[in-house]
Amino acid sequence: MNNASKTVSDVINARFDTLTRAEKQLAKSLLDNYPVSGLGSITTVAENARVSTPTVARMVQKLGYKGYPDFQAHLHQEVEATISNPLTKHDRWASNAPGTHILNRFADAIMGNLRQTLSDIDVATFDGVAALLSERKRGLYFVGGRITGALAEYFFTHMQVIRPNTTLLSSNSSAWPQYVLNMNPGDLLVIFDIRRYEQEMVNLAAAARRRGAEIIVFTDQWATPAAKHAKYTFRVQIEAPSAWDSSVVTLFIVEALIEAVQSSTWDETSERMKTLEGLFEQTKLFRKLS
Repeated sequence: MNNASKTVSDVINARFDTLTRAEKQLAKSLLDNYPVSGLGSITTVAENARVSTPTVARMVQKLGYKGYPDFQAHLHQEVEATISNPLTKHDRWASNAPGTHILNRFADAIMGNLRQTLSDIDVATFDGVAALLSERKRGLYFVGGRITGALAEYFFTHMQVIRPNTTLLSSNSSAWPQYVLNMNPGDLLVIFDIRRYEQEMVNLAAAARRRGAEIIVFTDQWATPAAKHAKYTFRVQIEAPSAWDSSVVTLFIVEALIEAVQSSTWDETSERMKTLEGLFEQTKLFRKLS
């Protein structure tokens, strides 16, 4: 991940091994309730971590910030980015829009998002997720938010053909406890959650984790709080010259995973596809061309 896309938490995690014992204690305190834990005064942050004020000052400089005000300024920028609504995002893009056509501007942004996301993704993470999704004995659950629900349904629709034991959670969060009730240790819950993050997703992830489920999260570059419960997290670049965030790169990863899973289980998948085609024929769902 390059410097431009690094969050404060990225910097802390990257430098964690270089910190002193007291600084590591402070770092853990900051990450436990990130980013809120770093928004108080330097005295409050020190007291919450049970370290001295000079320890806070030394650590933020060791992390590469000019001082505590600079450290907090970066945190405030992150918070502002994660809570931006469509109107705010539109105004920010419109004020800096070049004279080129929107197709070119959008293509440039999306290609940049794809390059950055691919450079950030650990191949071992992708392969690990594909391997888990291929294990048919595991129950597989999908859920998304107001916008990302469409991505969850798309992923579910394909995986439902490839393997059994797949479930799409209702968009009504009040029904989620019933789904969690049916989760068994080792089952998988795939969560899609991008800014503005939904607190219900955090609660769902925590409840599923307590049931022994393993969590896979698709989120943005800042990362949903639900990611702290995840075994695997895909942090995807989503910025676009629009009032809305882009789902293109997230869909790219989803489709790559679909291909990886169906290829690794092709014998079983092809049999399911043949059976499904037979059912389509029986129900005359699709019209045949004469």
